[in-house]
Amino acid sequence: MSADQISIIIVEDEPEFRRRFAQIIENEPTMRLAGVAANKREAQVLIDREDFDVMLIDLGLPDGTGIDLIRSVSQRKPDVDIMVVTVFGDEQHVVSSIEAGATGYILKDSTPADVISCIRLLRAGGSPVSPVVARSVLRAIRSRMGGSPGQTLPPRASSGDNNPLSARETEILQLLAKGMSFNEIGEILGISPHTVTAHIKKIYRKLAVHSRGEAVYEASQMGLLKN
Repeated sequence: MSADQISIIIVEDEPEFRRRFAQIIENEPTMRLAGVAANKREAQVLIDREDFDVMLIDLGLPDGTGIDLIRSVSQRKPDVDIMVVTVFGDEQHVVSSIEAGATGYILKDSTPADVISCIRLLRAGGSPVSPVVARSVLRAIRSRMGGSPGQTLPPRASSGDNNPLSARETEILQLLAKGMSFNEIGEILGISPHTVTAHIKKIYRKLAVHSRGEAVYEASQMGLLKN
């Protein structure tokens, strides 16, 4: 195994999809399949036993919901990226998964090339979602803000005491809002791009968002960004 390979586990109860996703990973030289599980029980054994970078997980498992596993892994292994691969693109499943700690969400009809590119994007600090899923997220944000399409909402009042971000995370978010890349942020702050990526993942988790645009929007609504 190369140190540069992305190590992945798959949690999927449908044999056909399990084989399909396993084959996608095994055919990609830059990735390594660390294991597969067909249910929550098998997945828990795999999670406890293996070191891995990414978990691909379905939500509908025969012995429970994948959201419980997402929450457990995000708390116990915060450096692991979690991407939901499912048939459920509705608002409730999407929002519940993101709140539990998922950093990506794609549908099962994604092409092999899409799956590979989404995994790479995850490890680069991004949060890939299928277009249908993105629409669900936007609806959830609009609903939470109490707005409707085309309506501009006033920023929510916030004080420094209500800022869930650390000083360094806030600093990084300010630079993200200016459109700077991870490498540029690292150069400005004197830290590595890997450290920037780790901070950004924490920002996404704390703000319950899954992309740069949503993080900036949410922070603006909370009054966390300086003018």
